[in-house]
Amino acid sequence: MTQSRLPDLILEPLVRAALMEDLGTYGDITTRTVIPAGTTYAARLNARESGVISGLQIAEMAFRLVDPTLGITAQKADGDAIAPGDLLMEIVGDAASILSAERVALNFAGRMSGIATLTAAFVAETKDTNTRITCTRKTTPGLRLIEKQAVLHGGGFNHRFSLSDAILIKDNHIAAAGGIRPVLQAVKAQASHMTRCEIEVDRLDQLAEVLDEGGADVVLLDNMDTQTLVKAVEMAAGHVVLEASGNMRLERIAEVAATGVDYISSGALTHSAQTLDLGLDF
Repeated sequence: MTQSRLPDLILEPLVRAALMEDLGTYGDITTRTVIPAGTTYAARLNARESGVISGLQIAEMAFRLVDPTLGITAQKADGDAIAPGDLLMEIVGDAASILSAERVALNFAGRMSGIATLTAAFVAETKDTNTRITCTRKTTPGLRLIEKQAVLHGGGFNHRFSLSDAILIKDNHIAAAGGIRPVLQAVKAQASHMTRCEIEVDRLDQLAEVLDEGGADVVLLDNMDTQTLVKAVEMAAGHVVLEASGNMRLERIAEVAATGVDYISSGALTHSAQTLDLGLDF
């Protein structure tokens, strides 16, 4: 499953910051010391385990920012399934440049591929249902855009990107505002007609109150057991979009999807994904 590329203008500051962090004040002193000037080489970015690749776009950018003269040929596309030994990208040119960009390129691609791979595992558990897997805002500060792109590469969907995207009323909002009806009445009175609203509930009586009051487009069913989710789907009867969240472990996804909820959101996709093992070999 491939997705459109992110604009280079947005990605470049992230990659530049990572390169500056890694090269430090004086650059790659190891490479400068031991690699003769003018040495050229061909390097291969390889998969060392199975998964879904993500981050090739940003890895390529890391190499090009260090040295625009490098010849780079991608053999796979972000979103592709990969197996151990697969050639992902070939980089040809100045050996010192390749070595100086290597770690930043691998860090980004390994991290993003881990997210894409975990997302694909979650998505596989929803087979033969209409339930979609979506991420949350539990992302690495500064890297939300690319981590959410990795979720797309894994076949998942994106939740809101920031607090400004949509209204999402959580339990603390409800407590501070005085209850479910007051917050929904405020939404109906003040929110733009272009703004969607989601509200969190953790009991069926709260869901009944939301359905009675109106004003919500989506209801987040928080930390409900499977039988309660089944009842929630019956109560909603298709009048609102339902999102199950909280304690959404991989081994539970299939039974939750079978309840008929529209979405399952999991912070684990971005905060608990294991980096996929990729390597750069000369």
